Amino acid sequence: MADIGRKYGKPILAIIVVALLAFGGWLWWDSHQESKLEANSEELVKALDNLKADNLAAADGHLKPLAQDGSNGMKAAAIMLEGGMALQQNKPKEAAKLFDSIAADKNMPETYRNLATIRSVSATFDDMEPQKVIDRLKPLAVPGEPWFGSAAELVGMAYLAQGKNDLAGPLFASVAKDENAPQGLRSRTRQLAGLLGYDAVDDVDKTLQQLRVEGGDVPAPGAAAAAQ
Repeated sequence: MADIGRKYGKPILAIIVVALLAFGGWLWWDSHQESKLEANSEELVKALDNLKADNLAAADGHLKPLAQDGSNGMKAAAIMLEGGMALQQNKPKEAAKLFDSIAADKNMPETYRNLATIRSVSATFDDMEPQKVIDRLKPLAVPGEPWFGSAAELVGMAYLAQGKNDLAGPLFASVAKDENAPQGLRSRTRQLAGLLGYDAVDDVDKTLQQLRVEGGDVPAPGAAAAAQ
């Protein structure tokens, strides 16, 4: 046993030391990453606060470092906000360029890439050929896709520009019936579908109630209950 200790003691000790150093390095890296994430999150919150205050220059100052050196998710969020700021400043081409940089980056989360594609098309819709709009967004304009409603509305408008009402109408109706779509979007597409002669109403009473609420004629059921 003593011979084994003398023969293998130093190599084993060296392995233990290396393992401890590696573990210590991992702990430091993990702590560093967590600290960096917290710092980046704080910068993003500051940017959002400045955007709410309409202080675009200050917001941009907080977003620039994140757009260049943040994690993929943080970077995508920062660039999306920069694109939104460009739109707010009436710079649609600059906004589309920023959105396209996310859409083309395969390292970015797919949800961000798809949303960036929609935002890019929306920003430059008036300058795009209808078929190009359809080609870019049709894969996203499928029921069940996270951004179905937004993509389908733009594809439907492109179909209208091509005079293909028979394709636009059912698509608008499908969005209007999608309970996961934002209410404002459902209202717009319901009206468009109706104008094209397509039924977009599953529950007439529910829809009439919603239209009254949107028009301010009656309070929403929840609001009425709260008032009592």
